Amino acid sequence: MSAVDHDSDDPKTPLLPINDPVEPSSSSSLSLQSLVTLQAFYVLLGPILCAIICLFVKFDGPVTSRNMLAVLAWVFSWWLTEAVPMPITSIAPLFLFPLFGISSADTVAHSYMDDVITLVLGSFIIVLAVERYNIHRRLALNITSRFCGEPVNPPLLLLGICATTFFVSMWMHNVACAVMMMPVATGILQRLPAGPAQSTHVHNFCRAVVLGVSYAAPIGGMSTLTGTGVNLILVAMYKGSSPEAESIGYNTWFFFGFPLALLIFFSLWAILCLLYLRRGSSQALAPYLDKAHLRRELDLLGPMSFAEKMVLTVFGMMVALWMTRSITEDIPGWGALFHGRAGDGTVSVLMATLLFVIPNKKQKGEALMDWNECKKLPWNIILLLGAGFAIADGVQSSGLANVLSGTLDFLEAVPYLAIAPAVGLISAVITEFITSNDATATLLLPLLIQMAKTMHVHPLLLMVPGAIGSQFAFMLPTATPTNVVGFTTGHIDIPNMVKTGIPLKIAGIVSLSILMPTLGAFVFGTNQGVQLKA
Repeated sequence: MSAVDHDSDDPKTPLLPINDPVEPSSSSSLSLQSLVTLQAFYVLLGPILCAIICLFVKFDGPVTSRNMLAVLAWVFSWWLTEAVPMPITSIAPLFLFPLFGISSADTVAHSYMDDVITLVLGSFIIVLAVERYNIHRRLALNITSRFCGEPVNPPLLLLGICATTFFVSMWMHNVACAVMMMPVATGILQRLPAGPAQSTHVHNFCRAVVLGVSYAAPIGGMSTLTGTGVNLILVAMYKGSSPEAESIGYNTWFFFGFPLALLIFFSLWAILCLLYLRRGSSQALAPYLDKAHLRRELDLLGPMSFAEKMVLTVFGMMVALWMTRSITEDIPGWGALFHGRAGDGTVSVLMATLLFVIPNKKQKGEALMDWNECKKLPWNIILLLGAGFAIADGVQSSGLANVLSGTLDFLEAVPYLAIAPAVGLISAVITEFITSNDATATLLLPLLIQMAKTMHVHPLLLMVPGAIGSQFAFMLPTATPTNVVGFTTGHIDIPNMVKTGIPLKIAGIVSLSILMPTLGAFVFGTNQGVQLKA
């Protein structure tokens, strides 16, 4: 036996050979060449942009407004280049905001537990229950068998999935709709091969489906007054600025919002078909989406179990509570009983809690959900959402919002027919890169009201494009929570979103520019004068 036996269990045996010469390792020496890489440049790009803005950009507002712009450049450069893992970038505001004097760490930390985040958390727990009992598979098989075609028609199937999402989002929160429909969509995609065996056609179809669900949810929300918070903000601000004018009712908005949303929806479908559903898609998908086989699998699932029925009941109760929390200004929902303190997040968490209380009939002594299942929650996405809310709050508190609004005075000289596209474009850019759609609407609408007064035009000519444009957040995961829901599936990345989002944003602005002076003039009566409140 040798003096040094590396296989020996003797604790006295050295772990490394003592007398063996140490060979120089190429990895141990840190050469300059190993540091000069594209990835290293991307890591340094954020701090470099931040430093440039701090040194050379001057604002009339407070120093914190310039610092906030510098932090935005840092964070967004890391997000776009993926220089560091996304969860690390997402917690960057926790140390960058205090470092640059924008806000305290405690204030930033509060943004990471917003009501929308609790809504997403509770919704994701219910989604885990849906997946645990294969409810998403049953729904996916039903949708696929109805829209699949024989042989399979990928554009028709994509239209069916997106149209279902569009319709559902008209009556419930956009985020909740995306959270509900994404497992159904991925349930369809689970039938397709993954990994190296996945062909380009199959990979592109997966991208199209996830992007379609992510974008169809906010588009459907534009249709109704309660479909998104932005529409309600618009109505409230219009009523406050024009007390003598007739308020915008549910039906009034629907007559304008639904045709507009339909135009944008079909633009989405056409863009996805052009970008991702090339010739040969049908043949590539046919072996996995045969209609007769789908129906046989649906029959094999048999009747719904007790657990499935209870999970669907809890989910249905959650949707009903979401829809009835706040109905209209004249008809208050159940939320009035709590003086507005209970939000959609409260409902989401309450319903998720029920899943850990209701007993499972088949497994006595166990509830429908086990806490161990919550290990699957996408905590990195929760951090990403928190970063979005922290940035939105930072833009307001730093004074950057006021600086940006002051740069929009040039709109007063814009020709009448160019008002809608100009306002819609500016609003769409702000909501994409700087702050949330609700925050964008809250920031822009008061300014647009004042501009309408100066220009002597109906305020809705500016307010509606501003509000709708703030919902055209189609390019970045951080632009809106519905984008985050799609991004977390792993089927899409930021380049996919940008490639699809740019033409969709353009299509939305064009649709808005056509309908606002025509249908909008008829529905809202923008050709009539209105008394503006000083």
